[in-house]
Amino acid sequence: MSILVYAEHDNSELKADTLKTVAAAQQIGGDITLLVAGYQCQGVAEQAAKINGVSKVIVADNNVYQHQLAENIGLLVTELAGDYDVVMATALTTGKNFMPRVAALLDVAQISDIVAIESADTFVRPIYAGNAIATVKSLDAKKVITVRSTGFDAVETDGCAEIISLAQVFDAGISSHVSDEITVSERPDLGAARVVISGGRGMQNGDNFKLLYGIADKLGAAIGASRAAVDAGFVPNDMQVGQTGKIVAPDLYIAVGISGAIQHLAGMKDSKVIVAINKDPEAPIFQVADYGIVADLFEALPELEKAL
Repeated sequence: MSILVYAEHDNSELKADTLKTVAAAQQIGGDITLLVAGYQCQGVAEQAAKINGVSKVIVADNNVYQHQLAENIGLLVTELAGDYDVVMATALTTGKNFMPRVAALLDVAQISDIVAIESADTFVRPIYAGNAIATVKSLDAKKVITVRSTGFDAVETDGCAEIISLAQVFDAGISSHVSDEITVSERPDLGAARVVISGGRGMQNGDNFKLLYGIADKLGAAIGASRAAVDAGFVPNDMQVGQTGKIVAPDLYIAVGISGAIQHLAGMKDSKVIVAINKDPEAPIFQVADYGIVADLFEALPELEKAL
């Protein structure tokens, strides 16, 4: 069986989630090829070539792929898919954007957000905001799969794969990149942080999120938020953790003033240790928490920071 895995990157650094998607591909079994599509991304290709279990890295280096527009990447991956039995991508923004296009062009059903693999045609994925787990069997000859990276451990980077440059260029010509608006932070990336502390509606306003900063700095943590806090305008939406935000699975997740709606739990309940601080003892968050503090967060947070 031959597998094509799309590499997540920013044209300079390979994202760690790709190592976890390759781990999923290894569980399916077969020859694994990694696709690096971008602009001036040879450095990413060299990083990708070191991923354990990858036999070949295809590099599509052209300015039409610089911003990884779904229309262009979709055409590229669809063209390459003819040589593979399985096409895989990480269930992040880029993969979620172009993979449905690939599935539609190939006329197959996409298998989304898999968290485990039972066999080459049978996969496990969450449904109903993570409240149920479905085991699905695909009868399509060609599988199009997105992988929830939190379900897999990263592979080693001790390989030495062949790097091949792709001359073909696919430009749909129907979209263009306008601008980027990027939040710059010295704290760890929310999706990759080992410790995350998130605030919810209980924080009451955006200024009160400063109560999380000192704790986050001492723990080397990223700061997240519930959708309720984002919708209320407390913090920007790139901090949102949940079904419609970022899916995280850190070693430690601290939920502050978060009730624990199922949409939020879907984004963080795979965390190894969950700590909840909430003044409502009946809050649903306590049902998934390993440790719970029933207290007023405005009293608990300063005490926690002082103790740290």
